[in-house]
Amino acid sequence: SVEELRALSGKKFLLDLHLPELLVFPPQTDFHDNLLYTSGHIILQDKASCLPAFLLSPAAGSHVIDACAAPGNKTSHLAAILKNKGQIFAFDVDTKRLATMNTMLMRAGVTSFQLAQQDFLTVDPGDPKYSRVTYILLDPSCSGSGMVNRVPREEAGPSAERLQALAGFQRRVLSHALSFPALRRLVYSTCSLHQEENEDVVHAVLQEQGAAFRLVNTFPSWPCRGLAAFPGAECCLRASPADTLTHGFFPVALVHSSLPAAAEENPQHREGPEPGAAPKKRKRKKQRVK
Repeated sequence: SVEELRALSGKKFLLDLHLPELLVFPPQTDFHDNLLYTSGHIILQDKASCLPAFLLSPAAGSHVIDACAAPGNKTSHLAAILKNKGQIFAFDVDTKRLATMNTMLMRAGVTSFQLAQQDFLTVDPGDPKYSRVTYILLDPSCSGSGMVNRVPREEAGPSAERLQALAGFQRRVLSHALSFPALRRLVYSTCSLHQEENEDVVHAVLQEQGAAFRLVNTFPSWPCRGLAAFPGAECCLRASPADTLTHGFFPVALVHSSLPAAAEENPQHREGPEPGAAPKKRKRKKQRVK
């Protein structure tokens, strides 16, 4: 429960409430010099930042784009969900961040990926290389207002002009992502608290797209929903230090309208039991005694 997570201390750890591959440790736990971390066997990541890959939930063997990928934690999570099969195309404009990302992915054992130092907005959706891309994870630049570990600044927050500029970029990159011809599912996320970068961006792009894509209620058990900015905004998720013990975060999943509702609305890891479930007993065949 959330109460147990709040009380977590010492050398205890718990399996996360929602994400089966996530372990929760007390806040003071330091893994940076631990062999498990330095050898790439574990990845340190806030739970909220794990949500995009989990909600995208690409099937093993799929072709996936990570549109704004560096430093690569979400990319490595995608590779784990893909069981290191298929192909990940990861883009970022920063050379140093891409180099760091390449090192991290190699250390984590990720093999099926291609990195490109390229602005995602310049990627051609009609390129045959991306003709099999059915999943896109889009975590674009944002104000970062949900990151609780950032040093407080004198100003209260980004100016209205800054938010408008960020939202404009976010709308363009989301519209561009939705133009890939084989796309079936996309997850859009920010680490922002501002409606301008979250619900407003999603609503504006959905209106542009007409009936081509729709929101899905991917995580009905998640306690915090999107602001009531437009009909269907309850399909959006929000995270916060107070309610979910995470950074402030906003993820939402969109699927192509041609997909049946039942097929894509509850992405889960498709193999294995639910977290905490007792293993199923195997039935023994009755043997006749001659």
